[in-house]
Amino acid sequence: MNQPASVPIASLTDLVAALSQAQPCTLELNTSVACPFAITLPPGFALTGKDKDTCILVFGNGDGIGLTANNRVANLSVIATPAARAIFTQTGFADMGEITLEDLSVTGQVSIITRGGTRSLKLRVDKLHIGSCDSRRYSEQPQKYGVNVYQGALTVYNFSGDAQSNIHASLTNISVGARNAPVLGSGIFVSGFGDQGGWVQLDRLTTGAVYSCGMLPYGTADIITAGVFIVYGASAKLVEHFGEVVTYGVNDMVLDTWGTVETWLAHAPVVSYGPSGIGFVNFGTVHDFVAEREIITHGLGARGFNQYDGTVKSIRFKSIETFGDGSIGIQVSKPVGSILVDESIVTHGSVGNTLVKGVNMQLPAEAFSVKPGGSVATLTVKGDLVTHGANVATYAVEGGKVSALDIQGRVLAHGQNSSAVLVTNRGSTPLTNVRASAPAGKALVVDDGEVTDRTGLSV
Repeated sequence: MNQPASVPIASLTDLVAALSQAQPCTLELNTSVACPFAITLPPGFALTGKDKDTCILVFGNGDGIGLTANNRVANLSVIATPAARAIFTQTGFADMGEITLEDLSVTGQVSIITRGGTRSLKLRVDKLHIGSCDSRRYSEQPQKYGVNVYQGALTVYNFSGDAQSNIHASLTNISVGARNAPVLGSGIFVSGFGDQGGWVQLDRLTTGAVYSCGMLPYGTADIITAGVFIVYGASAKLVEHFGEVVTYGVNDMVLDTWGTVETWLAHAPVVSYGPSGIGFVNFGTVHDFVAEREIITHGLGARGFNQYDGTVKSIRFKSIETFGDGSIGIQVSKPVGSILVDESIVTHGSVGNTLVKGVNMQLPAEAFSVKPGGSVATLTVKGDLVTHGANVATYAVEGGKVSALDIQGRVLAHGQNSSAVLVTNRGSTPLTNVRASAPAGKALVVDDGEVTDRTGLSV
């Protein structure tokens, strides 16, 4: 098969002329070009640069590079205004072929969205950094659990409800934003149309550092974002983070899924600073999740891990620490498999406001909590469970079940009127060898027909 001809580009005039050629070609940018309008790569066209540090496309009035089918964009810096789409898909083809984005530095959104009529796209993205983006204005937003989700700086979205429509994607070496200079909206967003069709099949997603902020007003209950969000209709074989993932705003989850992930690995810290910014929240199905570094949350109602729907087969944390009122360490409301914590779970808050399934409510900052409908096959904590706030329980099983329990450290409640252990169905939860103390509250409260109150004593 003949390779497309190469056309050198040294000016805007060269670029416009090359785009009008009848036969597919590779446009080789040799310099920086300021473009006053968006451009579209026809099917089969590629756009490359000698070096992304010297070959820069600047779009001063709106969107940037439109993609159609079988396009490649590589070795460039692409600069649009942060609220514009620096790279975007122009849909309409039933088969969009293969689109490749590699070694790019971008200002503005990278938006790969397919719509009705498109059934197939093979997408490969490698070595992409999005330094600045504001993706909050786009109206295509997933809706479920009482909330909408903002798109991300990198958005891969199958917006076709056709059950035969698929995006097959590989997204590697993606980084977003900068420390204390996050993108606005979500960071990395991958979504299908819903639970019944319009799929994204993700072979792998690997990231460097990701920093995002949704900029939502405090008290918002119906909109969320995430640093990395695998939404419904999306299934991933591997999600892996080699840099920290950090969120800064209200309802900014750090890692979130409504879809399916086989293996999820975080090799760097997972951190949130805003209210209701959960470290890892799962509404989907995750087979194996491992956080090799700490999960830390700083905002009000910002929990470490929440299991609200779906399940996790196996989950392992290095440690979890939360600092806000209402900020639970781990809360489980659906059946999960094994949970292993290599070190400790520590919370520093009392009772406070937090977002739960689109509703703001008051919750105590418990270290470990199982609610009605929740169950844990095995819980192992190699360190301690510790709370510092008033009116909380450190280990609380209220209507749920823990089938096997191994807490190798201590269960401590340091706050006034707090309980180290609070269990409302002792018959289904083993409590042998649990060392609990609550100098300012109750060491052990078990409601199994009667209440045992051992104030200030070790159990």
